[in-house]
Amino acid sequence: MGGWVYIMTNKPHGVLYMGVTADLLARVAQHREGKGSAFCRRYGLTRLIHAEPFEDIESAIRREKAMKAWKRSWKIELIEQSNPEWDDLYGQL
Repeated sequence: MGGWVYIMTNKPHGVLYMGVTADLLARVAQHREGKGSAFCRRYGLTRLIHAEPFEDIESAIRREKAMKAWKRSWKIELIEQSNPEWDDLYGQL
């Protein structure tokens, strides 16, 4: 089974949350409904702004761990390479 690394936010250049999942559509729906992580609920993170697919969940987990160690500026650069307007990508899933 494949996996995804994804980034959620509340607004452009707002609070960032990075996660990993095997079912991106279901996981983002949980966050949007307030049933995801406590962190996302606390900060109102409902916008999917970045998602990377992987062939297996182990690769996704390794990538997430590496990205969590990045500086915030590197994460913003990654987001803006593929989504410069910080659009909510949920509707494209």
